[in-house]
Parts: sequence; C-alpha cells; structure tokens
Amino acid sequence: METVNNTTITVEATVNAPVEKVWKFWNEPQHITNWCAASDDWHAPKADNDLKVGGKFSTTMAAKDGSFSFEFGGEYTKVENNKAIEYTMGDGRKVWIKFSGNGNETKVIETFDPESQNPIEMQRGGWQAILDNFKKYTEAN
Repeated sequence: METVNNTTITVEATVNAPVEKVWKFWNEPQHITNWCAASDDWHAPKADNDLKVGGKFSTTMAAKDGSFSFEFGGEYTKVENNKAIEYTMGDGRKVWIKFSGNGNETKVIETFDPESQNPIEMQRGGWQAILDNFKKYTEAN
C-alpha cells in the first residue's frame, strides 16, 4: 500500500491552447473561479492569487447547495513565468506544476504530496477532475 511518506501523486492534461493563455487562465482569479471545481455541484466563489515567490493564494471551494466549503491555499516557493509553479499548502504539503508549451498545445503536469485522510486514488481522481475542468474551460473560452 502507498503511504503518505513515500509517494507523490501526478495528474496531467494536454490543453489545446498556447502556454501564455494556459498560464493566464490558471493564475488569474477571474478565471480560477470558473474552473476550480471537481464536479458540477461544486464551485469556487472566490479566489485570490499573489503570484510571486513568497506570495499567497486562496481559493474558496464550496458545494453549490451551501452545505460545505473550505479554503484551498498556500504560499509560492517558485514561480517561473509560463513554465513552472511550486507551492506549499497550508498543511505543509508541497505541489509542483509544470507547463510545457508547444505551439497551440500546452501540457500541464501537476504533482502533489497526498494527505492522509483519503485514499490515494480518490485524491488523484479529484485533482484530475479539477485539471480536466480547467482544460475544458480554457479550450472553450
């Protein structure tokens, strides 16, 4: 069985858009609130993002029926324009994101330290669903 101590989880998607657009849609709050949800019954009503090393971000993730919400946030440890973002979440887990642009295609690879409360596959599924939602939103706008 995989444990939190020795594994990271990776999700990825290829977005049919140039890296400059992908970067903008990934990082600008007015876009984040349109894609940052794992399913249609959730949404992100609020997002703040200070995209720089030492800068903080916070996204409110909430059930649309108002039954539950939480803040997803952290502090940036690396920001390389159109290429890479690294951050540490509030609970100390780390996230690494790579953006690889190739003309009208951008591969987004997100690797993160799992938390210990939910099964690895469930966490992978949730993060992949949000990334797929990002792809869908970016390609449609």
